[in-house]
Amino acid sequence: MSEPIFRRILLKLSGEALMGAQGFGVDPATAARIAGEVENVRNLGVEVAIVVGGGNFIRGVAASESGVDRVVADHMGMLATVINGLALQDALEKRGCHTRVITAIEMREIAEPFIRRRAIRHLEKGRVVIFAAGTGNPYFSTDTAAALRAMEIKAEVILKATKVDGVYDADPQKVPDAKMISRINCLDVLSRGLKVMDTTAISMCMDNKLPIIVFNLNVPGNLQRVMLGEKVGSMVVC
Repeated sequence: MSEPIFRRILLKLSGEALMGAQGFGVDPATAARIAGEVENVRNLGVEVAIVVGGGNFIRGVAASESGVDRVVADHMGMLATVINGLALQDALEKRGCHTRVITAIEMREIAEPFIRRRAIRHLEKGRVVIFAAGTGNPYFSTDTAAALRAMEIKAEVILKATKVDGVYDADPQKVPDAKMISRINCLDVLSRGLKVMDTTAISMCMDNKLPIIVFNLNVPGNLQRVMLGEKVGSMVVC
């Protein structure tokens, strides 16, 4: 196929996806590689929105377990996603992709506040939209933010970028003979406790019939292959 199978997507990136091999923060070379993958898809005429996590700097849950107040810890995590959003914006604009960072917490000097109709208009004009600061609320993950934003902008699919090839029946990094599942429904994901996205995000997708494709972002060209309908990763049908 030479035409994309989706016209508007939401790409969910973890913070760890940006740190490369350095173990912390943002690796500029890794950010540039991801930006190249996004650019290739945008050049197909696909409208691209991105939700980025902040785990390469701090995780709210982990910080709260270390003694930081949970609400404070979650706000710290939200700010980390803004750092990642700005880094990704820089990498994209160096490739000529017009980009807008939109945050759930107002910080007008560096990003736009979230206004649904404005975000959709940016997509219609061919701009890559990066949603940062999660939902703006503590106790909600960036997985949930991805599901929420995808529905608000009427994305056709969530693409969950990971470091494994898809959804497995067990953790493939811990269980050598774990088997990949090419297609599964949301209810089975919940009942089997598979770590695709958190339960709130999966439930939202199930209620709104929004499919999820889980794929390995570390394989060059995989994002474009998904867009062109190739058998890449796992499809979660909701």
